[in-house]
Amino acid sequence: MNSKQPAKHPRIPPGQRQVDNFPVLDLGIRPGVTHDNWQLRLFGLVEREVSLGWPQLLALPQVRLRLDFHCVTTWSQLDMDWEGVRARDLVALAAPRPEGRFVTLHSYDGYTTNLPLAALLDDDVLIAHSFADAPLADEHGGPVRLMVPKRYGWKSAKWLRAIEFHAEDRPGYWEVRGYHNDADPWREERYSE
Repeated sequence: MNSKQPAKHPRIPPGQRQVDNFPVLDLGIRPGVTHDNWQLRLFGLVEREVSLGWPQLLALPQVRLRLDFHCVTTWSQLDMDWEGVRARDLVALAAPRPEGRFVTLHSYDGYTTNLPLAALLDDDVLIAHSFADAPLADEHGGPVRLMVPKRYGWKSAKWLRAIEFHAEDRPGYWEVRGYHNDADPWREERYSE
């Protein structure tokens, strides 16, 4: 009998296990946002404040990306098919001022999380409205959520309603409760020291 463990998938970060389902985790609040009442606002240290509704989001260049998702609770799902608008394309509409180096992502359920603007501009960061060739379900943050595949899932805000640009870093909901500010799954940045 071979006692060797099977080789771990090279896209599964340390401390994670691969799953085939898409577990649902949230704050226990489902805001009930629909395509009709959803809006996304970009504001703060920007040259132009932007407010988009559903038709304006769909009028922007759309992309399909196959992304991996890593949850701080130790599960990872690979090759998830998402559709939406690259975050960098939305950010360009607002033209952040040079001092606007950080963002707070605001959700309809009152949730917030933070990122450096540079992380939001990565090529694989998506303002997602569809998953697996279907509209994004409410339990997964529909109609629109952020997808930041290089960070643990709590940085991928569900029910996205606003992106606020500011000069200083402002920890969000989980960050002020002891989660790591950077959330890099490859460094196992789960919790603050």
